[in-house]
Amino acid sequence: MIKLLKIEWIKLKHFKAFWILLGSFAVVNFLIGGVGKLILNFLKNEGVDIYGISPSIVPLYDFPDVWQNMAYILGYFKVILAFILVISICNEFSSRIVRQNIIDGLSKKEWLTSKLLTIFSFSIGSVLLLYLTGLVYGLFLAHPHSFDQFFANMDIFFGYFLEIFAYLCFTLLVTLIIRKPGIVIIGLFIYTLMFEPFVSFFISEFPKMPDFYRPLGNYFPVRSMMNLIHPPYPKYYLSEIQDFITFKEVAIVLGWIAISIGCSHWWLKRKDL
Repeated sequence: MIKLLKIEWIKLKHFKAFWILLGSFAVVNFLIGGVGKLILNFLKNEGVDIYGISPSIVPLYDFPDVWQNMAYILGYFKVILAFILVISICNEFSSRIVRQNIIDGLSKKEWLTSKLLTIFSFSIGSVLLLYLTGLVYGLFLAHPHSFDQFFANMDIFFGYFLEIFAYLCFTLLVTLIIRKPGIVIIGLFIYTLMFEPFVSFFISEFPKMPDFYRPLGNYFPVRSMMNLIHPPYPKYYLSEIQDFITFKEVAIVLGWIAISIGCSHWWLKRKDL
């Protein structure tokens, strides 16, 4: 396992696109964290109030709210990590690095395992970045009384890890099938942020849709992954939210992980690399 990780590191450490996109992901994490405060200050300056309460005192950064608030927003930026995976894998195929790895004795199963270890590393790194970003903003902007709840709702980190890992496994499968970086990147972007959200929303909310079909929207791959971290902001309008992860939500995502890995393994076995 360590050997496979070393092989992946050798491939990535001199890959300029890897560092550019990874740096962009880290910068986005920290910038997104501060956007909430800027928006609240803007609303305050514009004289907006929320049920008679000044927006500037909305506890976006209080513990444990900050974990879910940041995880939900950052979930939309996992496509940046997906782009790293797409470009690196497609580069390996186009430059025949994969074929050379196989000739040098690396089996197809080991090659797939190395990619899954890379995905696991990206997912763990994303969780650590979420924790550090939330911690920094929380320490500076949270109300002191909220520190007692610092360790509450820590399952949000597990949900965020699972969301990133599942999405990157899905990306791996799509990349193996298409192998054209431009097409995969554009396709993932459109599918993740436009096509699937529209279709799943249509199935769930269209007035004439039979009730039997409405729950099906929650079983779509990206929708099921996003369901791990529920929208946290309605609570600031005194609406009830879900701030925990259910077994069913985890099971659906684990199912998509199994499908993605299983199909990737099957595809590699039947294809000449």
